[in-house]
Amino acid sequence: MADFKTDAKELLDAIGGKENVNAVTHCATRMRFVLDDPSGADVKRIEDIPSVKGTFTQAGQFQVIIGNRVADFYNEFSDVSGLEGVSKDDVKKASTQNMNWLQRLMGALAEIFTPLIPAIIIGGLILGFRNILGEVQIQALGQLVIDGVPQVTESGRTIYNTIANVSPFWAGVNDFLWLPGEAIFHFLPVGIAWSVTRKMGTTQILGIVLGLTLVSPQLANAYGVEDILAGDIGQWDFGFFQLDKIGYQAQVIPAMMAGFLLAYLEKWLRKVIPEAISMIFVPLFALIPTIFIAHAVIGPIGWTLGTWLSTAVNWGLSGSFNWLFGFIFGGLYAPLVITGLHHMTNAIDLQLVAEFEQTTLWPMIALSNIAQGSAVLGMIIMHWGDKKEEQVSIPATISAYLGVTEPALFGINIKFVYPFVAGMIGSAFAGMISVSMGVASFNIGVGGLPGILSIIPQHYLGFLIAMAVAIVVPIVLTIFFEKKGILTKWENTNLPVPKLGQ
Repeated sequence: MADFKTDAKELLDAIGGKENVNAVTHCATRMRFVLDDPSGADVKRIEDIPSVKGTFTQAGQFQVIIGNRVADFYNEFSDVSGLEGVSKDDVKKASTQNMNWLQRLMGALAEIFTPLIPAIIIGGLILGFRNILGEVQIQALGQLVIDGVPQVTESGRTIYNTIANVSPFWAGVNDFLWLPGEAIFHFLPVGIAWSVTRKMGTTQILGIVLGLTLVSPQLANAYGVEDILAGDIGQWDFGFFQLDKIGYQAQVIPAMMAGFLLAYLEKWLRKVIPEAISMIFVPLFALIPTIFIAHAVIGPIGWTLGTWLSTAVNWGLSGSFNWLFGFIFGGLYAPLVITGLHHMTNAIDLQLVAEFEQTTLWPMIALSNIAQGSAVLGMIIMHWGDKKEEQVSIPATISAYLGVTEPALFGINIKFVYPFVAGMIGSAFAGMISVSMGVASFNIGVGGLPGILSIIPQHYLGFLIAMAVAIVVPIVLTIFFEKKGILTKWENTNLPVPKLGQ
């Protein structure tokens, strides 16, 4: 360890001395500091230390890259500084002092979604693969024939076979893969409610039960938007009032709101209910009111917002400033996915198809998927060599390009903020171009790059131009934002962004 003593002393002085260190620990390759005054760290001097491979700040922590011998360096640093290390959880808590409200919000979201990312990633790939097998029509496979009748659309367009239509094996694979696909995405609120209770330190099984009550088979499926808007749903009748039996399949915000309500209610009840009877009454009085509030308050609010959204979209597409609407809708579609309100767009698409035999809304949705995937591709370019991040970013990009953006959104873009914004901006300009050029599709199709297969042929050129914008702009902006420290987690500090591969 003797070779680290001089370097450890130099690092202690360069970070502003012992009095500037609020907390310190280390991970596999990095020293991790929480500094009272981040501006007190002389970054250039630190990076000139022979043992230091680089520095960056993330989630309020100033991290110094040492390498595989970081444990030896840490021990030497402790000796020369007299500072005792703390747990990583304590460092995380201390680091919040260096984070603004947006960073704290993003940090909380990251903590909730991190345990879910493996399932979301594999679910995205599964649904993307199923899109190719069962949704993409391939002209070379011939026209679809059902009961001896060649199939065409209402406008007379030929409907071609998909891979699943002509291959019993791939039809079976497509059908089987819906089992994990449904479990991951339709029942995502279960995982979210559980993860919220895990983060809050409350009873996790209650979170699981709460999540199940949001997606129970007793409830109307959130994907059946047309039935819900038409009022074709069951109700709980309490005599003097009724509650609609509406589910929250694949919806994020309602599940998070219900999860936090459950957690805070449980914490409060544990303070006021005597411990001798808490085992019975805390779960009862925490869970049942939360379930009721979720369906009586959160549900109606969510679907009212959805109805307003439907009205606004119809108005925007038919107005004189539809190009401006394309810009706004293109930019805001990704946040709608997070809220679950994007389900409402299916009803609008189907209405447009019924009235005009085409939809100008759906192409913007496909372009938004491409834009969010491209933002992740920008992250891959900037962080090339970061094997841990690539385990999430590469499959997330593939999934988004195949029409499923949740892995990209929750695994990378929301976590880092700036790629999410870059994707929104790219999608906004792509949406404006799409609407301005009158790009339309025959019907709802496969999102992402395969979406061009659903575009009416005379609009191919317009869609390709918009697609190019949805690919290039997010990549360029993601790289630009990171290089300039715009909207990054190290914003408003004098610290540099990570070097490539770090």
